[in-house]
Amino acid sequence: MKLAITGKGGVGKTTLSSTLARLYADEGRTVLAADVDPDANLGLALGLTQEEVDQIIPISKMKDLAKERTGASDDNKFYKLNPYVADIPEKFAKSINGVKLLVMGTVDLGGSGCVCPEHVMLKSILAALTYRKNDVVIMDMEAGLEHLGRGTAGNMDQFIVVIEPGARSVQTYRNVKRLASDLGVKRVRVVANKVRDDQDEQFIRSAIPAEDLLGIIHYNTQVIDADRQGKSPYDCSPAAIEEIRKIKQILDQDDIPNT
Repeated sequence: MKLAITGKGGVGKTTLSSTLARLYADEGRTVLAADVDPDANLGLALGLTQEEVDQIIPISKMKDLAKERTGASDDNKFYKLNPYVADIPEKFAKSINGVKLLVMGTVDLGGSGCVCPEHVMLKSILAALTYRKNDVVIMDMEAGLEHLGRGTAGNMDQFIVVIEPGARSVQTYRNVKRLASDLGVKRVRVVANKVRDDQDEQFIRSAIPAEDLLGIIHYNTQVIDADRQGKSPYDCSPAAIEEIRKIKQILDQDDIPNT
């Protein structure tokens, strides 16, 4: 199971990512959750304390490691574009509640368009994650798909776009679906979050094709309180867990191979 979860900031993609990760971990599955959002907060949602989160160094900031793996140096402008990175998740992932968390970070290219060693290493790691055959891999993405190259994205089982009941959020889903198609991703699904009432639900169902709507999560003050307190929603909201469990059951059906 390889899932990339995306959406605008604040729509609840980290709540979905962290809860799915913990549900799979509770089943005894090997789960690797990659925080690919520059505004990284997946650690808190999985149950780390703020102090523990502050101690994590994102992979993108490990410049010496990037130089070592790519062979780059101040004197050498040439370096490997496919460095060995398969061991990095095990070496640098932080374990919490049965989930291995890998904080990727981001690389500021400064508008130059250059491909620096850190950027090459990040993309190589993301590609390597998609080949972890027996693991559940959940990527908590930013709204864009810039981190994923054609080969990497094509190896994902599906993209899940988390949206709110609103036109701008629906537009994000349409943009992601278009970009994902260009990258070879065959399935893009939607989870509608913060749905307040029947009117919100009717809007979602009118805007999203039925085959793309994976599930609905209702507006939940317990999730909001958990976020405010820096706690995992998994430990605070049984109602949200049950709604996300239903989404997981659909994903599990998708993962059953045809015979």
